[in-house]
Amino acid sequence: MQIEERIQAAMLTHFDEVISAGTPPSLRAAMQHALFPGGARIRPQLYMAVAMVSGEDLPSLTDAGAVALELMHCASLVHDDMPCFDDAQLRRGKTTVHVEFSEPLALLTGDALIVMAYQVLLNQTTKKRLSHSHALRVLEMMNVLSQGVGVPHGIVAGQAWECESKVDLWKYQRAKTGSLFTAATCMGAVAAGANPAPWLELGESLGDAYQIADDIRDVIGHVELIGKPVGQDIEHGRPSAAQVLGLEGANAEFKRLIDNAAKSVPDCAGRDILRAMIFKESERLVPQREYQHYLEVSKQKQQQSELAA
Repeated sequence: MQIEERIQAAMLTHFDEVISAGTPPSLRAAMQHALFPGGARIRPQLYMAVAMVSGEDLPSLTDAGAVALELMHCASLVHDDMPCFDDAQLRRGKTTVHVEFSEPLALLTGDALIVMAYQVLLNQTTKKRLSHSHALRVLEMMNVLSQGVGVPHGIVAGQAWECESKVDLWKYQRAKTGSLFTAATCMGAVAAGANPAPWLELGESLGDAYQIADDIRDVIGHVELIGKPVGQDIEHGRPSAAQVLGLEGANAEFKRLIDNAAKSVPDCAGRDILRAMIFKESERLVPQREYQHYLEVSKQKQQQSELAA
């Protein structure tokens, strides 16, 4: 079974295990809307790849960790899209939760997904009868996940930086996006009973690269390409690598981070596979053909403007 198929199967299984018939129907529907069919699921893919090359010995725990990560990510998207933040109308090519189901249900959906992430992990200790040492893995995975989500450096802190008058761009982006990538690589190692420290740099580099890619796509992309509104950074006055470094500078930094991520993969049986996965994902994040086309069109428009003046 491919990693993507395994993650999807795990998402469906754990959703059905946690969401019982007694759940309010509208809340259940809103949660399903937020989770399925899903996006690239790159965080759980990364996590699962690290677990597998680190000597995965508890597939059920690996699956649970992948689901918990995606639940946290989707919860952050639901809250981020709400009118109090981005007021986005589209996500992953479909209407956002607050548009489809109402603001109150969107707030509750995000909250429910956060709680569900911990439920999925805790169920491993209550239903799988894990040994003491294996149960300790679950606790450490929850700790790593909490650091990636909460304060002082998790995605909640990253979102809160948008409410400050002065923002350190790199601190803001490392918290808002990078923290959950770091959690993914470190959780993957922990799930397999391995040392997470060697995987820290990979998570940090990929997280930073992903945020810069998001900034670039916000400039050069279109709704059909990225499945959500563009131009949001300027509209909401958010700090952006594309603004600070310029578009070409941001693209160069993105490539540097991708190269660093590939180099940072520790020696392991699946090192070449992981490196290939990273370079493939980089092209999905910032299609260089789209990027070059945008530069050419922008240059033509500038020349026409200069001639008209």
